[in-house]
Amino acid sequence: MKLDRLALLIILLVLFISLAPAAAKDHSDKKTHNTIEAGEHSETASSETHDQGAHGHVNLGETLPLYSCIPFACMLLSIALLPLIAGNIWHHHFGKISAFWAACLALPFLYAYKGIALHEIFHIILADYVPFIILLWALFTISGGILLKGTLRGTPIINMIIILIGTILASWMGTTGAAMLMIRPFLRANAHRKNKAFMVVFFIFLVANIGGALTPLGDPPLFLGFLHGVSFFWTFKILPHMLVASIILLVIYFALDTYHYKKEGAKAPDDGEKKPLRLVGTYNFIFLGGVVVSVLMSGILDLGTISTLGVHRAVQDWLRDGLLIVFGIASLWVTPRTLREENEFSWFPIIEVAYLFIGIFITMIPCLLLLKAGPNGAFAFLINAVKEPVHYFFVTGMLSAFLDNAPTYLTFFNTALGSFYSGMAETSSVPLLMTENAIYLKAISAGAVFFGACSYIGNAPNFMVRSIAAEAGIEMPSFFGYILKYSLVFLIPTFIIVGFIFF
Repeated sequence: MKLDRLALLIILLVLFISLAPAAAKDHSDKKTHNTIEAGEHSETASSETHDQGAHGHVNLGETLPLYSCIPFACMLLSIALLPLIAGNIWHHHFGKISAFWAACLALPFLYAYKGIALHEIFHIILADYVPFIILLWALFTISGGILLKGTLRGTPIINMIIILIGTILASWMGTTGAAMLMIRPFLRANAHRKNKAFMVVFFIFLVANIGGALTPLGDPPLFLGFLHGVSFFWTFKILPHMLVASIILLVIYFALDTYHYKKEGAKAPDDGEKKPLRLVGTYNFIFLGGVVVSVLMSGILDLGTISTLGVHRAVQDWLRDGLLIVFGIASLWVTPRTLREENEFSWFPIIEVAYLFIGIFITMIPCLLLLKAGPNGAFAFLINAVKEPVHYFFVTGMLSAFLDNAPTYLTFFNTALGSFYSGMAETSSVPLLMTENAIYLKAISAGAVFFGACSYIGNAPNFMVRSIAAEAGIEMPSFFGYILKYSLVFLIPTFIIVGFIFF
């Protein structure tokens, strides 16, 4: 897409954000809690339950049947199978396919539940999808203006160092920010290599997921915990879990990379004198810092709420989204087009993610409602089976691998609070959960963050990294290929070890 077309889209988005919250402000005393993906998502958790809202509606999660999740399953199967069996059709029509499955859920849902269903659809679009895609777009745009020049050759040691740096950065600038910043230099460093798919997969494992476990800025569920009273640095208690998982995966990666490097005889082409490494477009780090501060601000300030089409969102969330757009436009404005071209920057990855994830978000609605219903919904058999820390770790994790990990975290966070401190106010119970029963909170937090690496849709940057790698000519594994060849072989055994040691 040309920059002028993108600018038009941005202007329309700005107008939408400016005009949408035109309804009256609701300055209730209850603070509205929101999630991001360092944020990607925003989940209202005010004193009114989301499903009842301001209209007194019954909780849909308690009435929806399990088969209402079928469109979501079909959406996942389309992502998994169509690129393999009908690649040309998928490449040209994935947006239409996403819209088809969204309609398959939305139309009968609206017919059966009328205004309640419309409210749910508006809610997931305005409170979840819009901030999700704005954050991704901002980070994708800004990081695309930072170019690492010089001679950098992807040896096993160099590659491991790049992944390690990205893993460390992920807790402080979010998994999405770190992944978008590091993936292009990583791919360029290995342009001369033959077997590159496994490199990108391990990059997703560590930089796009596990690395975000140490602070609330790292991953949306941890930010959600921060909003509900978990202290900012408490998540450093997951450091031993993160170290064990990271060390195991880095050792495996180094062994695989060394094997392929020797097998390929992967000597870099001699292109003359080696040039020193240097960063160009470093002013974009100012915009990246602005994104991080904006995200943190949205969780600290309480400026009241705005009702937009019946959906209550915090004023600071709209402010955050507006600032992210401003930072993205500023990056486009000050960064020379030639620098982005040299960085092999294109808009296709963000367009692909935007088209596919609107379908994923809409078809996911019944799954999230059933999950939020806890023991009163069709997932009761699963919720009621969660008793021990290891159960919290694996059940939270496996649901986070395919659903939004923020509400999954919140579900089991509240399950733990209800199990140990039933009837106690959150302000009193959360500090006790952090101390007396910290192992349960560790299990929930680690599961929600770590298992996002198990599938392409488990965390926001996963699909983005896959798309950027595919555009660079790397033959990435299919949806099921990723799970069967990498997640089940490397990730799940690693998590079993983590569960055995700590839970």
